[in-house]
Amino acid sequence: MERFISVCSWLILVLYLVFRVAGNAEGDALNALKANLIDPNNVLQSWDSTLVNPCTWFHVTCNSEKSVTRVDLGNAGLSGQLVPQIGQLMNLQYLGLYGNNISGIIPEELGNLINSVSLDLSLNALTGNIPTTLGKLPKLRILRLYNNNISGITPEELGNLINLVSLDLSWNALTGNIPTTLGKLPKLHTLRLNNNKLSGQIPRSLTTLKSLQVLDLSNNQLVGDIPVNGSFPVFTPFSFANNRLNNLLPAPPPPISPTAPTPSGNSATGAIAGVAAGATLLFAAPAILLAWRHRRKPQDHFFNVPAEEVLEVHLGKLQRFSLSELQVATDNFSNKNILGRGGFGEVYKGRLADGSLVAAKRFKDDRTPGGELQFQKEVEMISMAVHRNLLRLRGFCMTPTEWLLVYPFMVNGSVESCLRGRPESQSPLDWAIRKRIAVGAARGLAYLHDHCDPKIIHCDVKAAKILLDEEFEAVVRDFGLAKLMDYKDTHVTTAVRGTIGHIAPEYLSTGKSSEKTDVFG
Repeated sequence: MERFISVCSWLILVLYLVFRVAGNAEGDALNALKANLIDPNNVLQSWDSTLVNPCTWFHVTCNSEKSVTRVDLGNAGLSGQLVPQIGQLMNLQYLGLYGNNISGIIPEELGNLINSVSLDLSLNALTGNIPTTLGKLPKLRILRLYNNNISGITPEELGNLINLVSLDLSWNALTGNIPTTLGKLPKLHTLRLNNNKLSGQIPRSLTTLKSLQVLDLSNNQLVGDIPVNGSFPVFTPFSFANNRLNNLLPAPPPPISPTAPTPSGNSATGAIAGVAAGATLLFAAPAILLAWRHRRKPQDHFFNVPAEEVLEVHLGKLQRFSLSELQVATDNFSNKNILGRGGFGEVYKGRLADGSLVAAKRFKDDRTPGGELQFQKEVEMISMAVHRNLLRLRGFCMTPTEWLLVYPFMVNGSVESCLRGRPESQSPLDWAIRKRIAVGAARGLAYLHDHCDPKIIHCDVKAAKILLDEEFEAVVRDFGLAKLMDYKDTHVTTAVRGTIGHIAPEYLSTGKSSEKTDVFG
């Protein structure tokens, strides 16, 4: 009997150890990553190797089966190298390590992450080649490796990623030809291969990509003709600049201010119009001379940044757009490009010179004396809030007559439009996507409340303020804009901001906002 009890005890102990090792395999993989990284800000302090699983760690998300599905370590100040053990996170869907100083090669074992939807290793110091094993990720939708020191050729195997929506390998040292297999990606919306050392011709297979809306092949060593079919006619010359390509299309014309209709009729009518114009010019000459003399005085309050200086955006700095750039992008702020209207003004859809789609928020034309400096400081504060679930501010424009903020365009609209304005031909959002949206929005708000200094209270959380990117990931917009509006309307700085039905009762009665205000919304 004692022998039987002893054997059973040993079996129980062995089974316990087996299950504990199995359950802690993902924790061991993440601890191996932690051991290989330098963490000056103690971002990984909660990664405790003594815990059974890593689901309680910060920056780690698990599913209901206690398997790791997300690792969010963007802009965490980390350095060091990646480890092969990352490939053991078999249920990982999102890996975000962008904006750090991680060096070394990309492990081949990342090709084992067969459930991955998004891999973002951009803005680091990675070297070596792009692993061919990345072509084994059937669910991958987003692959961002831009702004590294990656060399070698672009793997043909990337053409196997049939669900890929966005591919950004720009600002590296890639050589060789653009793979023709990229033409096998039916859902590809964004392709950025600019600022590499790519050679050869532009593959004609790219003209079959009906979903392609953003293309940048500039600053390479490409030769031959630019394709003229498929989506290529909509791309501007900036998409192909600084190569050795033929038939480069002319640049788009500058915006034309509205003018009176051209007179028509016989020569007598034309002569009368000419005399009238001459007389008008004669009487207006003194005013024109005075205006010219006034404009010769130095104007040092505002300046424009040329469109070519997009390097600032890739380096994580805020870009200052010229008004003319945004006029061209939005067809001179045409009403047909209005995406929406709100308390701050109109939002316009636009296409920049590099082919990328943006949403330009144009503020109402009321101005507060001295508000320009406050506006600029607040914009800088908003731009420092960088998180996967917050709408990234790409740049701004500020002139004596215009204030604009420029954001990336979100192809899937807002939660409100998907719930209330979705065409009958499209199936409703399934519950898995709805849960992902809710959790993503909560992460974005939590970042504003807990990780921004000073903390940011949104004050107007609702379905219309939550946008959806290519993979239906929630992106919270308009955070911090209430303070911008207060700077413009200084006499109502304590006024309640928000939408009726979404305003917390205590905020409505006292005018004092807090994190609870956003939770209520």
